[in-house]
Amino acid sequence: MCENVLDAENWKLEAQAVINDIKEHVVRVEISEVLQSSDRRIFLNLTTLEERDYCVELSGSGFRVVAERHDEISSSSRPETEEEHFETPYSLLNSLSPMFGQSFGDALMAKLASIQN
Repeated sequence: MCENVLDAENWKLEAQAVINDIKEHVVRVEISEVLQSSDRRIFLNLTTLEERDYCVELSGSGFRVVAERHDEISSSSRPETEEEHFETPYSLLNSLSPMFGQSFGDALMAKLASIQN
């Protein structure tokens, strides 16, 4: 069901857009320099506000945790969310990081307050 929706270079652009959207709500997020992107997917290294590390695959199917370490695809000890795909980085982060919701909400409230003033 996963199609080739982007080429490798466009996956990098898509990943960078995701990084820009969530970078204020995580400790670290970057494109993996170890795992190669392709016309089907790209990998992101993610560290949540709770200091938990993940490697996340971004593909035409959405976002999926592939390991609980950076630059790795786990084959043995599978994270509980590994087979689950998320449509957005926000839904992925809501499942992985309780502090994400608070951070995102605080940023939204700050933006609303600045508009009001």
